[in-house]
Amino acid sequence: MWNRAENQIEMYLIRHGSTVSNEEHRYLGQTEEPLSESGISKLQVQAGEWDPFAPELVFSSPLKRCRQSAQLLFPTVPVIVVPEWKEMNFGRFEGKNYVELNGDPDYQAWIDSGGRIAFPEGESREEFVRRTVEGMANVLELLSKQVQQKSCPACDDAGGICVAAVVHGGTIMALLSHYAGGDYYDYQVENGRGYHCRLRPRGDDVKMEIVSSFL
Repeated sequence: MWNRAENQIEMYLIRHGSTVSNEEHRYLGQTEEPLSESGISKLQVQAGEWDPFAPELVFSSPLKRCRQSAQLLFPTVPVIVVPEWKEMNFGRFEGKNYVELNGDPDYQAWIDSGGRIAFPEGESREEFVRRTVEGMANVLELLSKQVQQKSCPACDDAGGICVAAVVHGGTIMALLSHYAGGDYYDYQVENGRGYHCRLRPRGDDVKMEIVSSFL
C-alpha cells in the first residue's frame, strides 16, 4: 500500500451546505434532501476560501446535499463517491428535532448515554465510526495508486497529494475522533466549514494531525 515515509495526504474535511432540516435543527441522516436556497448562497460565498487549496480529487458522501456542495465548491474537480461516508442512520428520530422528541423515553435514554447507544431502529456511534473508517481505508487504497513524487501546493514537502472530502458533520466527527483522538463531539462543525488535516499513511497505519480549522 504506502511504502514511503514522506508520502502524505493533505485532506480538507468539509461539511456540506445547509438544508431546510439543518436550519430547523432536525436530525437529518440518510434522507435525501437538497441544499436550501440560503445554503446554496452561503456556500457560494464560502467557496472562495477553499479555492487556494486546489484539490486534485474530491470525495463525497453519496447523498445529494454533499454531491451538490462538492459541485458548488469545486466545479472543475472530479468527484468520487464514498458510500461508507453516508451520514449516520438516526432511525426513529429521523426528521425530528429536540422539541418534538422532548418527553420521548427513548430519546431521554439516548441523551443519558451521552449519545453512545444506538438510535431506535438506527445505528450506534460505534457502528457508524466503524463504517466511516472502512470508507477511509478504501480512499487510502485508491490514493496509494495515485500518489507521485511532486510538490502539493499545501504540502511542506514533496510526495503528497491534496484532496477534499465533502461529507456530513457526523462523518467528520467520526473520522477525527478515530484518527486524531479526542471526543466525538469535540469536532462539531457548522455547514460549509471544516478542517485541514495531514495524513501520513505507512503500510496499514495512518497518522492524522489537524493543521488548521475553518469553523
